[in-house]
Amino acid sequence: MKAIVGGKIILKDKIAENCALLYTDKIEGVVPVAFVPENAEIIDAEGGYVAPGLIDMHIHGYLGKDVCDGEEESIRVISKGLLANGVTGYLPTTMTEDMKTIRKALEVCRALKEESKTWEGSEILGCHAEGPFISESKKGAQAAEYILKPDAAFVKEYADIIKTITLAPEEDTEDFAAIREITRDTDVVISMGHTSASYETAVASVNAGVKHATHLFNAMTPLAHRAPGVVGAALNTDVSAEVIVDTFHVDASLYNMLWKLKGRKLCFITDCLPAGGLPEGEYTLGGQKIIYKGIVCRLEDGTVAGSVLKLNKGVWNVYTNSDIPLYECVNCASLNVATVLGLEKVKGSLETGKDADIIITDSEFNIEKTIIKGEIKYEA
Repeated sequence: MKAIVGGKIILKDKIAENCALLYTDKIEGVVPVAFVPENAEIIDAEGGYVAPGLIDMHIHGYLGKDVCDGEEESIRVISKGLLANGVTGYLPTTMTEDMKTIRKALEVCRALKEESKTWEGSEILGCHAEGPFISESKKGAQAAEYILKPDAAFVKEYADIIKTITLAPEEDTEDFAAIREITRDTDVVISMGHTSASYETAVASVNAGVKHATHLFNAMTPLAHRAPGVVGAALNTDVSAEVIVDTFHVDASLYNMLWKLKGRKLCFITDCLPAGGLPEGEYTLGGQKIIYKGIVCRLEDGTVAGSVLKLNKGVWNVYTNSDIPLYECVNCASLNVATVLGLEKVKGSLETGKDADIIITDSEFNIEKTIIKGEIKYEA
């Protein structure tokens, strides 16, 4: 038995002080400090926060490595690097490339998934396939030549590793045959994104099986008072929605509104590129040149391309730029994501019986320790 003392413990509905978090490989409970067992190994949080491990459901790379490299070494480097950001589980995310590249990337992640449960890195919880079934008009930094029509057979072939797939619903058939087939035959979460759909089409696709919205506001039809667009559909239906919380992709003034409208359907993501964790400069994404300056990455033509955000920093960005309680900001990067992925019974909060995926931070949410299933995997 281990006990974390001296910290503010972030639970799903409050922050507990003057308490201890007990754990083995599972969370054993939160108790007053006086109730810590005598034989427990003590870890002092030194006045910082104790929170559930973060889950990044949309991340393309880190430390110069790209999920679409299709190399085991790339996934290992990404997974280990994410520990310093408090990420205990993630979805390696592919993008619109040729199908051979996408398949290889998915197969590498499939091969490593079991090993990742015990390795010295963040756990692979599945993959997010962002494309190639998207709209050319809203492709963003994705390659137009590789865009395809939605293909349920492909998704079903990889349904054991794909947890979420981003597609443009208007590119499906008029009655959303692929969306309906994927929904009927798999547990894959279909997300509308990189889409030029109208409000009406987006709502109809939700009724057909779409359950999530990819990087809300970005690469989708905007909210206008006579054409509410995909943004309006995401806000006006029960889908969950992810937001890149770097303060650039979505203005920080909208954080309060999004929380009021979506509540625990709101998920924070990084959409981080291989340039994440590296100095400013020139890099590549899917064979395209990327220029990283400040907090923004762009293609040579100026198109915005993902981010270099660290998820713990994203949580703090929202907390310091909104009225949202810190525990709800943490939920947006842990419990809410776990719920979208169907993992809320084992991950996402510090509830008794769940996996002991824990982070200890300083007073500004910088990571001091990352613990996965009770084992310290990272120390600052």
